[in-house]
Amino acid sequence: MFMSNNACLVPSSFWLTGIPGLQSLHIWLSIPFSSMYLVAIVGNVTILAVIKVERSLHQPMYFFLCMLAIIDLVLSTSTMPKLLAIFWFGAHNIDLDACLAQMFFIHCFATVESGIFLAMAFDRYVAICDPLRHTLVLTHAAVGRLGLAALFRGVLYIGPLPLMIRLRLPLYRTQIIAHSYCEHMAIVTLACGDTTVNNLYGMGIGFLVLILDSLAITASYVMIFRAVMGLATPEARLKTLGTCSSHICAILVFYIPIAVSSLTHRFGHHVPPHIHILLANFYLLIPPILNPVVYAVRTKQIRERLLYILKAGSQPK
Repeated sequence: MFMSNNACLVPSSFWLTGIPGLQSLHIWLSIPFSSMYLVAIVGNVTILAVIKVERSLHQPMYFFLCMLAIIDLVLSTSTMPKLLAIFWFGAHNIDLDACLAQMFFIHCFATVESGIFLAMAFDRYVAICDPLRHTLVLTHAAVGRLGLAALFRGVLYIGPLPLMIRLRLPLYRTQIIAHSYCEHMAIVTLACGDTTVNNLYGMGIGFLVLILDSLAITASYVMIFRAVMGLATPEARLKTLGTCSSHICAILVFYIPIAVSSLTHRFGHHVPPHIHILLANFYLLIPPILNPVVYAVRTKQIRERLLYILKAGSQPK
């Protein structure tokens, strides 16, 4: 670390505070956070295993669900091990490159997850509005291309963020990041230089991902509901809507925590810092925990396969 003439630092590492204002409770906070992380790991690995074993689930919707499970594992693992290391061992220090890598993985895979939800909305639209062509349009190859497109978009959108910080913002007022992980704005606000470009780019990506994706998903469901309302009987309508219920729940689980966290960060200036940080952690933990639960409860094939495995495991040998 070097000190510049204007008292700004050129840091080689940063210091993550964990949960600001709750440092004395870190050891107790580690209990719910480690439990939630364990549930997320077990739940998503179970979903991947069940879909791999159950051939009847080798369909577009469940391939997309596998992609969601992998993304959720990456997102939770990008933050939770470091957070738990802070809680248990006081390992607050993080290398600059490791900090930027963590920031990239968090924002990139959140963007990829939004893209997968968009692809799933397209899958539901074709399945309901043009069912005869569903197997022709959503082939295994097409599903793979959609997943790769979501990944490429995430890398394309988020890749410039760490580069812009590295190249444009070498000087910082302090090494201390009042956060539990390396979030883009938490780093940018510490910089000594002009951060206008970084701020505008970050806001632009937020608009492209959250606003446009949510609008596109909403538009697809408007067309789906119009098609469903044209069905002859209420039973047929309920059955058709039932095929979308898991996807709708997963979308709400993903977008609502992000929206609440973003609005609180932007406009909740009187909200205590620890509330900001807890919300930021929850929006990375809630989807990985609830997505497997939603699909296990709402999907008959997954539910039946899990019950079969549990019964087989409980029988005496």
